[in-house]
Amino acid sequence: MSMSIPTPAVRLGPRSTIAIIATSLVGVVAFGWPLIAAPDSTAIAHAGDAPWIFAIVIPLLLAVVLAQFTDKGMDAKAIALLGVLAAVVSALRPLGGGTAGLEPIWFILVLGGRALGPGFGFALGAVSLFSSALLTGGVGPWLPFQMLGAAWVGLGAGLLPQVRGKREFGLLAAYGAAASFAYGLLLNLWFWPFTAGLSEAIAFTPGAPIAENLMAWLRFTVLTSLGYDIPRAAITVTLILLAGPAVLTALRRVSRKASFDAAPVFEPASRQDTRS
Repeated sequence: MSMSIPTPAVRLGPRSTIAIIATSLVGVVAFGWPLIAAPDSTAIAHAGDAPWIFAIVIPLLLAVVLAQFTDKGMDAKAIALLGVLAAVVSALRPLGGGTAGLEPIWFILVLGGRALGPGFGFALGAVSLFSSALLTGGVGPWLPFQMLGAAWVGLGAGLLPQVRGKREFGLLAAYGAAASFAYGLLLNLWFWPFTAGLSEAIAFTPGAPIAENLMAWLRFTVLTSLGYDIPRAAITVTLILLAGPAVLTALRRVSRKASFDAAPVFEPASRQDTRS
């Protein structure tokens, strides 16, 4: 007897796809602008333009959720579940506090995106980092970049190939490890070009060829970030392998009972009902 492969509980419709693409394009520009800006440009100072990025990103993230409403992919029950999982992430984040990369939140984002779909995973990553920043006092110019990075982690988890059994958790563990390193690499890009006192081999050079700056960025990450990225990947993989089966089963059971994709049907009352 063959096992059926579950479909995402929260579907990704055309409007949701457009909203996510628009938000992601803004994020790519926000992260990569220093690599293509003119050497004398003042617009690359993220500490100054982060409020503008925040003002652009927040409405776009809200547009993702609203687009899923109009696509009938997300309803009030899905929003409630989004709030619950975001609260879990907000409660877990202070436990690690980013110390040496001991951040247990990523396995929730990976499993949430896997069980509930890429659109839900995208919203979960952004909302979770925003709410946890408010809780921990971590609001600053780095926040919009953290929100985008986490949103992409949740989105990618929802887009993974549909497999079952041990293969699924092997895939999720591999993705969790790759996403942990990718997140660290990406977050370095928001502040690395403006870090003073670096040696020439790892420093950003305004106006230099993109390939040269990319290699310096990679060297900077290896020398300064792997001490955080390796523990982040290790704890994410460990939690996915140990707690993943129970958490993923629970999320899928909740999504089935909630019937996110069920449309209400209204039937006319019978004569007997109207007389009573």
